[in-house]
Amino acid sequence: MSESADRVVIFDTTLRDGEQSPGASMNLEQKLQVARALRDLGVDVIEAGFAAASPGDLEAIRAVGQQVEGPVIASLARCNKGDIDASWQALKDAPRRRCHVFLATSPIHRDFKLKMAKDEIIKRSIDGVKYARERFEDVEFSAEDSARTELEFLAEVVERAIEAGARTVNIPDTVGYALPVTYAETIRYLVKHVRGIDKAIISVHCHNDLGLAVANSLAGVMAGARQVECTINGIGERAGNASLEEVVMAFRTRHDVLAVKTGVKTERLYPTSRLVSQVTGLHVQRNKAIVGQNAFAHEAGIHQHGMLTHRETYEIMRPEEVGFAHSSLVLGKHSGRHALKDRLVALGYQLDESQIDKVFQDFKILADKKKDIYDADIEALVVHGQILGKGSVAWELEALSTTSGTGTLPCASVALRAAGGGRFQEVAAGDGPVDAVYRAIEKVTGVSVKLRDYQIASVSTGEDAQGEVTIEVEHPTGVYRGRALSTDIIEGSARAFLDVVNRIALKIGPPRESEARTEMGTP
Repeated sequence: MSESADRVVIFDTTLRDGEQSPGASMNLEQKLQVARALRDLGVDVIEAGFAAASPGDLEAIRAVGQQVEGPVIASLARCNKGDIDASWQALKDAPRRRCHVFLATSPIHRDFKLKMAKDEIIKRSIDGVKYARERFEDVEFSAEDSARTELEFLAEVVERAIEAGARTVNIPDTVGYALPVTYAETIRYLVKHVRGIDKAIISVHCHNDLGLAVANSLAGVMAGARQVECTINGIGERAGNASLEEVVMAFRTRHDVLAVKTGVKTERLYPTSRLVSQVTGLHVQRNKAIVGQNAFAHEAGIHQHGMLTHRETYEIMRPEEVGFAHSSLVLGKHSGRHALKDRLVALGYQLDESQIDKVFQDFKILADKKKDIYDADIEALVVHGQILGKGSVAWELEALSTTSGTGTLPCASVALRAAGGGRFQEVAAGDGPVDAVYRAIEKVTGVSVKLRDYQIASVSTGEDAQGEVTIEVEHPTGVYRGRALSTDIIEGSARAFLDVVNRIALKIGPPRESEARTEMGTP
């Protein structure tokens, strides 16, 4: 193994497996933002996508490989020359690159998906790894659905993959079927029976269908694995993947038992979580471990009394360790740029001067609308202000007005600016002011969707708090989520709707991209 015995490699697949969550697709600029955040977080490997899935995926992987220095950048590929060639085209200019090849090994996949015998699976695995090694020095092999594969056959496939040149062997629980005890037994079996296992790093990739992804990942590490594949906020297909923040903080908090370390800068966990949440439109539940709003909240009287007496009575980690700040009320309309910059640093954000200027402009606008600015308000400004850069939106809101009331037909007038120039205005009526706004936007943009979910949440406290509007819509090309922030709920609703319209208008790759991913299968 190339890593020290107590060092665990953090392999982040937010941009590949995480993006496969329905409605969580990202455009190129958003993928670059997330990749930079992952680099600043200190992850070791970023799986930037599946190069053969679409031209958009290939270009995104290429951009990440060229512009994000530090981590190893990986591309997923099936064990065939076309996929591996696509990965090479995407990563040939990256300073540090990895080809991640995979092939299913379980009986159900062999018989029904691949229709291959065991001998053919072994040959295809060997050929895939060898072909990848002709181009990539760093090759990882995944035995898809390892958790439902016969142990003897799994050991044989892994052994042959290592002989062919794989430096990392991944043992995925692709459908979240394993239990911690059975998954640990699988890893221990491989450690004991695979010749040459010391020449490769054993990796774990666990899905959360039974809510055990993190537990299984930790069990795998305790049994000898030294790479964990995970995502920010645990996003991913179906119930998601192992949550990076939970895995990392488990290592840190229970070092007495786990006795391993990572290179992750834990104070960056919360800001990175917020960024990924906004980019993907996937809300982080309030009681989510580590990064949820309630993770360090104490309401019960007996808990509060214990906290005042000694913090560790009810907290096993400090909020500052994961990026939460000490205080909540910090700034007002008379605060200057320097004070805002200091607060941003305290919150864990590392922004360049132009980004700070943009946040400061938005801060001043907000300060004219509300008396007190809380940490949550600042975080929301940073996250919402960074998501879509110049030239990356098809439509921008220029003007909005609504009328509604008892006995009055709700109507809305909306003016939008198109990316290519031109101002377009429409008027529409609806069941309420928000519905009228959405109908008017649909008339301007020509994008018609079905609204599946609409939620409003207060970002901070007080009667003048900012409202964060989250919506989910259904379109022939897929499910999309959008968010927006405003002290005016009608305006926030309009901007959230425009967010999904822009996601649809600027979607990367062919319309059937998500279907292609499903047909291909992944670890």
